[in-house]
This record gives sequence, structure tokens and C-alpha cells, in this order.
Amino acid sequence: MTAFRSVAVIGAGAWGTALATVAARAGRNVTLWARNAEHAIRIASSRDNPRLPGVRIAPEIIVTSDLTMAARADMLLIATPAQHLRGAVNMLASHLAKPVPIVACAKGIEHGTHKFMTDVIAEAAPHAQPAILSGPSFADDVARGLPTAVTLAAVEEALASSLVQALGSATFRPYHTTDVRGVEIGGAAKNVLAIAAGIVVGRKLGASALAALTTRGFSELARLGRACGARTETLSGLSGLGDLLLSCSTAQSRNFALGIALGRGEAAPAGKLAEGAFTAPVLVELAAARHVDMPVSQAVAAILDGRLTIDAAIEGLLTRPFKAEE
Repeated sequence: MTAFRSVAVIGAGAWGTALATVAARAGRNVTLWARNAEHAIRIASSRDNPRLPGVRIAPEIIVTSDLTMAARADMLLIATPAQHLRGAVNMLASHLAKPVPIVACAKGIEHGTHKFMTDVIAEAAPHAQPAILSGPSFADDVARGLPTAVTLAAVEEALASSLVQALGSATFRPYHTTDVRGVEIGGAAKNVLAIAAGIVVGRKLGASALAALTTRGFSELARLGRACGARTETLSGLSGLGDLLLSCSTAQSRNFALGIALGRGEAAPAGKLAEGAFTAPVLVELAAARHVDMPVSQAVAAILDGRLTIDAAIEGLLTRPFKAEE
């Protein structure tokens, strides 16, 4: 298995820039690709990214808008939002001269197709080796070198292990697994549940309600995971429970911040829309197709599209029939 000496990160937002920094710390030759040429030139000349303020970009990281150059790397990290993943891989596919690992670094389920991220990669670039990176992390923490642990999944154990070795460092600890679906479900579902947690906080329903919401939400996540063939240990680990707890407890999470605003009756925070807002309706549709009960996620989806008020959602959840613990 190759040592993956070179890494290209597709997407020069905050997360992409943080991942480029991670790869550089791990000793890789790094290319950071930005779609917008002006954005690439600005980052290359100033060595900072306004989307990740205060973080100095190492001089050895090449910043470019030339996709052909980026596609030469031994491994590719796709750091675009989940709903843009297919478009990014479609662009890359014609530039790939050899089969390479393509690692999705976004958490979500594709609208319309209900495809998970590795399935999208496999369809858009059939000769690539799909993988997924997920876990409890924020771009600012990762870029600044604060201790972070994540999960990286690929179908082949040897590939997953090699990718981890290529990206790991003293402050960035990836754990590898072959449970691709477990990592994908944990990452996608926690975004929706973080919105619910934010609503609880914004509505000032108390710490007990937040604890109940988090534990019941994880129960939903685990039910869907099991129905889709995920392993219990993955759902209980970094990419499942760990990611959920982090996103449900800090304003750094766009999903949590969106929920807080909704709970207070305010407009959504300015800037990039929370990924969970895109994922909620697709997650509910997937759960229905698998006959999995996900009342919290269903309530979030209904609140987001205006079919249900927050007060009605709370009442509906509290008046559900009593049942045994799952």
C-alpha cells in the first residue's frame, strides 16, 4: 500500500484549510484547491484564509485553482458541503490519471438519491477508492493544532490504515474502521439532532431536557444505524456518540447555533447554512423507507419546513405513548 506522500484538499473553506494544515503537519506534500481563482491567489499571497481567521497557512502548502495540478496527488480529501460532493468529484474524475483514494470530509445524505457520501464518490468516479472522514472536530481547533480525534473509514482495512498513517500527527489522531456506513450515519444524523439540541437550549427548557434529548437522539441514530447494517461500536464511538455530544454542546456547531436561533424565535445565523438543515428531510425519508422510528428527527424536519411549530413539536414528543427503553 502506498505511503500517500502527496495530499490534495478540494475546497478552500475553513474545513478544507484546516485539513490542509493537518496533512502538512503529518509531513505530506499538500495542495489546497479553491474553485475561485481570486480566492486561491489571495490565500497564496497572504498565507491566511478569511474563512479561518487567525490561522497561518504553512508556506509549503501549494494553493491553486488548477484542478489538474490537484488531481495528481496520491490521495484526495473532498472538503466541500455534502450536497456539492457529486459535482466536485465529477469535475475531478476526468483529471485522474490513476485510481486514488477519494475521502469525503462532509457529513450528510444526498438529496433526491438518498445516497451516502462514499456511494456518491463511487458513482461519480468509478475507479476511485471511496473513504469517509468524520468525528468530533471543529476546523478552528484542528487548524490550531489542538488535540483532536476523528474516524476514517474505508471498505478495505489496509486502505483505511494507510490513510490514517498518512494524516495522523501528535495532535490529530484518526482511528480507522471498515464500518463505512456506521461512520456515515453517525455524521449525518448528529447534524439534525444538534439542531434539536439547540432548540432546547434556545427555548430554555433546562439541562434535564437537553440530556434527555441527547440520549433519545442517540437512540434514534443507533436504530437507523443498525437498520442500515452499521456496527454498534462505531455508533457508540467517535463518529457517533462523540460527534453528537460535541455538536450538541457548543456554539461552534452551525447546527446547534441554528437550533438556538429557532428556539429563541430568531432568524437563522448569517453565513453558511447548517448542513443539518439539508440533511433533515432526507434522513427522515431514509428512516421511513427502513421503517425506523425517529420522532426527534421528524420534528426537526417539520419545524424547518414550517409544518410544525416548536411548541407543537415539544407537546407531540412529550405526549408520545410510554414505552420500554431501547
